[in-house]
Amino acid sequence: MIVYQQVATPDGPFTLVERDGAVVASGWTADAVALAARAGIGAADLAPGECVAAAAVLAWYAGGDAALDGVRVEQSGTEFRREVWGALRTIPRGEVRRYGELATALGRPGASRAVGAACGRNAVALFVPCHRVVGASGALTGFAWGVDVKRSLLAREGAATARMGS
Repeated sequence: MIVYQQVATPDGPFTLVERDGAVVASGWTADAVALAARAGIGAADLAPGECVAAAAVLAWYAGGDAALDGVRVEQSGTEFRREVWGALRTIPRGEVRRYGELATALGRPGASRAVGAACGRNAVALFVPCHRVVGASGALTGFAWGVDVKRSLLAREGAATARMGS
């Protein structure tokens, strides 16, 4: 069964979509159908319900640094995208990485644009923290939910503003 639930956050409505207790889509929108479509799930497959991860989102917003760590996520994608998504989950709260730094860490120093594309295809925002990746200059670029939400998330995490650029 695929269920969705919306929770109120300081950054606006946050919707979760879960399949068998694993988050398959999430983001700052009230439109569960559009959100599910990012994960290849059609409207007919969705039902309102309670999502296991909703409590983790609220705990994270309340300052629970490790609240999201145990949440199970499932995304399908290429091997490279899965590598990027796995690497994103290792970036500590309050830290940022540049796309190029992440590409180098993955052993592909010339793949910063591919890292950016993988971040753009991340369907489980917050749980796979693509908001922690910034441009080469430190600028807040490329976030599906808007630069204002990205800035807010990084500020909430205590990321160093000198590295966040504009």
